[in-house]
Amino acid sequence: MRMNGVRYGIAAVAALVLLAALWTLRPSFGPSGPERSPEEIAASIHREAIVIDTHVDIPSFLGSGKYDPGLRGSFPVQVDLPRMREGGLDAVFFIVYVSQTERGAAGYAQAASEALKKFAAIRRMTDIQYKDEVGLALTAADVRKLHEEGKRIALIGIENGYSIAKEPALLDFYYDLGARYFGLVHNGHNDLADSAQPREKLGDRPNEENGEHGGLSALGREAIGRANDLGMMVDVSHSSRAATLAAVEVSRAPVIASHSAVAALRDHPRNLSDREMKAIAAKGGVVQIVAFDEYLHPVPEEKKAARRELAGSLGLTSLDAVFDADEETKAKFIEGLAEIDAKWPRASVALLADHIGYAVKLIGVDHVGIASDFQGGGGIEGWSHAGETPNVTAELVRRGYSQEEIVKIWGGNLLRVMEAAERARQPR
Repeated sequence: MRMNGVRYGIAAVAALVLLAALWTLRPSFGPSGPERSPEEIAASIHREAIVIDTHVDIPSFLGSGKYDPGLRGSFPVQVDLPRMREGGLDAVFFIVYVSQTERGAAGYAQAASEALKKFAAIRRMTDIQYKDEVGLALTAADVRKLHEEGKRIALIGIENGYSIAKEPALLDFYYDLGARYFGLVHNGHNDLADSAQPREKLGDRPNEENGEHGGLSALGREAIGRANDLGMMVDVSHSSRAATLAAVEVSRAPVIASHSAVAALRDHPRNLSDREMKAIAAKGGVVQIVAFDEYLHPVPEEKKAARRELAGSLGLTSLDAVFDADEETKAKFIEGLAEIDAKWPRASVALLADHIGYAVKLIGVDHVGIASDFQGGGGIEGWSHAGETPNVTAELVRRGYSQEEIVKIWGGNLLRVMEAAERARQPR
């Protein structure tokens, strides 16, 4: 009897081991079927969300043979209609950027001319070349309508208030052309505001404690008021800390930071302090965390020097110059960049998610969004062009964000702020 009992005990243990092994090999099932991967969940979320990138730079010849947005572009193109569709990137703010030069009649005229070329290029894409594929959104309602129609969506943002010279009334003209956010400043102070990155060659004093204006000038305050009256969002990215805080205080509507990162994680002048982010959130605004390598982590001086030397040796000193380059020159540049990035790796999607997570914890999920800064220096490992956009969503899924939260981060929050700016509009 004792032997039979031992045999039965051994058999029972063996059966349990077998069951355990089979259990570990079972298919995983959730409440409604097999458990999905983060990538599958991301694809599902993209079908439901309105995915908005708030900052994509363009050359003035967008829509030409050098950069045809309807075709899958080669380097340095990072955003085109085919890859927007593939990546589930629904809407993009195409940027009317002007460089900061010496203030004066010639500089103001050049800036306005530069701006108008870019407005024309965007409108050519939406109104003539690809009007059946992409629509220009002038309101948050337009964004939702175009999304329902299955179109890609173009919006327009202005980067650098230098393009209005000393005439806030020019904002009316730019608004009529389609601009829906107004970035006060870029690198170098202008007549409206102090920059986070003063430029000595323009006469700025980088170590001056209060900047040129102590944040905003009287003209800058007037320009913010005019933007409010038009229903145009005010953008504080590139502004000094004092200018950012003053803009939040002065504006009647919530403000945005269209492409910035977190100073607490990467101490860079372009990044936002906790105080700035809290002020933006308290006013109802949104901080769009940017996928820009140097703003997400420190980049060694040796790497920056190597990139400058490579670009200079090939004559690629501006975005337009890169687009203008022949294929042989571009190939050499791509090869050189790959070698540099292999030696000093770029930031990753995971690091972008770290910055997003910090901001969400500090100011709440209702006040955080995402921007690429593609074609203006943006692009990281895992999100180097529009087609890779779902990788960002998959990382947020891995971090435990819900679909509702991701929908807010990818565009819901920005649309809420856009609607608030529209409500602040005054009849002209």
